[in-house]
Amino acid sequence: MAPSQTLPIKNNRMSVRVIPNASKTEVRDIKDDIIKIAVAAPPDKNKANLELIKFLKKKFNLRVQIISGEKSREKVVEVLQ
Repeated sequence: MAPSQTLPIKNNRMSVRVIPNASKTEVRDIKDDIIKIAVAAPPDKNKANLELIKFLKKKFNLRVQIISGEKSREKVVEVLQ
């Protein structure tokens, strides 16, 4: 992610498009207020969701919870205080 870009957080929420089964977990793009994140985990048994939460905590120091899209690639996460 370019240093000039910031995360599209609005009202403590962020739209995320997840790409599971990637070779590594990383931000791929930010466009139209959606952050695209590749995760190095499969989409079964909640593994990709857990990897997403772990990545956001480690990379951006954000505690989040998924509030919609748990079984979809399109998710809305809430940033917790």
